[in-house]
Amino acid sequence: MNKAANILIVAALVAVVGIVFAIKQKDKSSVSQPDVTASSNSKITTDSRPQNPENPNIAETTANLPRLVDLGAGKCIPCKMMKPILDELREEYKGRFQVIFIDVWENPDEANKYKNKIIPTQIFFDAAGKELYRHEGFFSKEDILGKWKELGVDLAGPMSTLPVFERFVPAQIDARPKDQICYMCDGNLDLKTLITVKTEKGDVRLCGPHCYFIMYSCLTEDKTDFEKKVTVTDFASGNSIVLKDAFFLAGTDKQGRPAVQAYANAETAEKSRQATGGNIIALDALKQNELSHRCGFCDRACYPQDAAEVIVDGGLRTWGCCSHCALGVAARTGKDIEIHEKDRLTKEAIVVKTLNGSIASLEPSTAVAWFGQRQKPDGTWASAGCFHQGFFANTENLKKWVGQNPYETGKLISIHQALADKMKLSQEQIKKACKIGECSPK
Repeated sequence: MNKAANILIVAALVAVVGIVFAIKQKDKSSVSQPDVTASSNSKITTDSRPQNPENPNIAETTANLPRLVDLGAGKCIPCKMMKPILDELREEYKGRFQVIFIDVWENPDEANKYKNKIIPTQIFFDAAGKELYRHEGFFSKEDILGKWKELGVDLAGPMSTLPVFERFVPAQIDARPKDQICYMCDGNLDLKTLITVKTEKGDVRLCGPHCYFIMYSCLTEDKTDFEKKVTVTDFASGNSIVLKDAFFLAGTDKQGRPAVQAYANAETAEKSRQATGGNIIALDALKQNELSHRCGFCDRACYPQDAAEVIVDGGLRTWGCCSHCALGVAARTGKDIEIHEKDRLTKEAIVVKTLNGSIASLEPSTAVAWFGQRQKPDGTWASAGCFHQGFFANTENLKKWVGQNPYETGKLISIHQALADKMKLSQEQIKKACKIGECSPK
């Protein structure tokens, strides 16, 4: 090889080395930008960005805080569900850990540093910048906070910004005679619609046909000839008649709920029908109507006007006899659900969507739950039952409702927590939920 050729080869090698060096310098400069605080329209939302080009899993931070990095995209559906969660965490835990969102489609070079495979992906870093854990897919707020706790990261603050509101001593002692309180709903008995079940342990009194069929639907004892020990009140005379012999006038009230009256004979029932409208039906038809709508969680009979509508992934539509049982449909089916419930005070619409057993979205975002509880004879506290639970559009509505119901005891919890409690139930526990083993006085 001649001297000229050697010179050309050396020159070429020098040029290549120079190009590689320039590219590396450019790469270094691209990750050594100053801290960025992005606007809501930016594709990177962060307080400070990873600054170690040699190892992208090490996130250096001048704030010396733990860091959560979410890798997603603006048009990815699970990523969109993450956005309100990230926004809440960023605001509620400001100064305790950093929340960073990177749009991988708009910022592929930035995203590549984290070597993620799917979106969304969440990466947890400690205050020193060491990666502690990464999760692929949707991750709820409660699960994120729980993971920080599991990783031993002290957030130096409460796991939730919800105010503490509870009442475990009723504002007013319930001095009503027990025989004037409905066995199911705890409401006042209406003697014109009273239903009585005769048992060996005493009478069980219910405020009307609907509460009777709720009780019947969740009763696990043998119900052979059960109706023979049930009496209903003749709406006209006030006398008791055997349930199976009654004639029932079925109409609707102003809210569209069924309104049922019992009569001892067809003539009296027809006279009332001519005055108020409706249809006269026998017990079998009434029973079919009352049991035609069931809770998708506990199988209790319910009226759609009182229940939460639940749409299950795949198109199945069912009901939740109360707001908490509506959440339980996710646990029973193992599928994502969408709940349409009403604020118990104002009737304002509340929509809850779940994804993989966690809350994906909440409208309004201020919505909270009331966990009604009752003290048992042994001093422990347990659920007060479906009639004592509810969703509220905000904390103030919940407090007003509690103030208007002096007998209620329990506490405010997040809807995230209400769902988490249901998701912990085993299938065996779900089968027993809201069931009554034996019809007997409380």
